[in-house]
Amino acid sequence: MVYDNISQTNWRKTKMSMEVRSPMQGSILEILVKEGDKVAEDDELFILEAMKMENPIYAPSGGMVKEIKVKKKDTVDADQLLMLIE
Repeated sequence: MVYDNISQTNWRKTKMSMEVRSPMQGSILEILVKEGDKVAEDDELFILEAMKMENPIYAPSGGMVKEIKVKKKDTVDADQLLMLIE
């Protein structure tokens, strides 16, 4: 299975924030932003390692990183909340 822009399939908009969710089970290899950072649509947020491949997770929209819910080396499930952008 090939993911061109995997974050596009796994995000949800709430009243005040955009939820960024894991598109698949894997391990957080890198976190490329910090809480408080401003991001633009399609900026890389995370590198997720799954099936020995590195998969970038992109910002679904621009905004400020409100909260990061995971740490480097965390194992995550598919559809797990990773970050809130507002």
